[in-house]
Amino acid sequence: MYFDGASHKEGAGAGVVFVTSEGEVLSYSFTLTQNCSNNVAEYQTLILGLEIAVDAKQLPLKVYGDSQLVVNQLLDLYEVKKPELLPYHNYVKRLIGWLGDVELEHLPRKDNKQADALAKLASTLSMTDKELPNDLRWRTDTRRRATCFIYYKGTLYRRSFDGIFLRCLSDNEKVQAIEETHSEACGAHQSGPKLHFRIKRMGYYWPTMVKDCIDYAKRCQACQFHANLIHQPPQPLYPTITSWSFDAWGLDVVGPLTKPSRGHLYILAATDYFSKWVEAVPLKEVKKENVTDFIRTHIIYRYGVPRHIITDNGKPFCNSLIDKLCQKFGFKQRNSSKYYAAATGLAKAFNKTFCNLLKKVVAKSKRD
Repeated sequence: MYFDGASHKEGAGAGVVFVTSEGEVLSYSFTLTQNCSNNVAEYQTLILGLEIAVDAKQLPLKVYGDSQLVVNQLLDLYEVKKPELLPYHNYVKRLIGWLGDVELEHLPRKDNKQADALAKLASTLSMTDKELPNDLRWRTDTRRRATCFIYYKGTLYRRSFDGIFLRCLSDNEKVQAIEETHSEACGAHQSGPKLHFRIKRMGYYWPTMVKDCIDYAKRCQACQFHANLIHQPPQPLYPTITSWSFDAWGLDVVGPLTKPSRGHLYILAATDYFSKWVEAVPLKEVKKENVTDFIRTHIIYRYGVPRHIITDNGKPFCNSLIDKLCQKFGFKQRNSSKYYAAATGLAKAFNKTFCNLLKKVVAKSKRD
């Protein structure tokens, strides 16, 4: 058990840290209601820790404190001269007698940082009316929320619903996390809610992360330049029903692109209708040989033989090579209705999303 007390003119606080033999850390922070000297705060902190140990029946117990006066007085190396310390000294002796197997040892302040931080934090907390709120709902909510947090090795974590500990970020760290996740090397200029879920999956948390992510996405200059201007009224959707993953794929070509890299003018993309997973490759020319090789290597060899693929009526998709590939592996090809883009709506939707993403990353103006 590590303990430390802090006292100044604004208030006093106590910090107690238990470390079990399995390495589990239990941290406690208390605000002392009455102003007192630093030595009295040390004694009160030790009393709180020993009372917790008595209730939990934690034996044997090694106690470490950075107050040389308190530790040496309890080891009978120093005499208790101040009368205000005598009641606390006697009560601590009584608690140690109840516990039995207790060892006391002095610890330098630099090695007692966690308990010291908890004590200083508690000493800065104050209430204007000097009374705890009587609202039962507030107390229940505060107690429920406190169980989701843990302080481990100088870092605060929050336990998520699936049991994963998310690191709590400071104000400066959360700004850096949003910037790098949204628009840096690993960014995809996603919307606010998607940005929030992505940061959470990376293992970070702060209380206002949903609002902060939405506000940042709205202020992003690239997102404002390349945002969609939707003037059509909403229409009902008619989804294509698939039974399992990689059962049906939709193929389409994106391009020609402006300012191509290494002569790649087109992008051939395939979208799984069940999981919405996308496979894409850059091409200099869209030939039937390229499409056939793409279906074989990027779809069949990776995810198995699909039940059918959905394409438009372009020459790269409707030819003898594709027919032979369908007969060889035993899947069917379905062609969309002519001059009706909604028949391959999933592939068209990905093309739009993919082009917008490229513009946000590469282009500086919407006209580029």
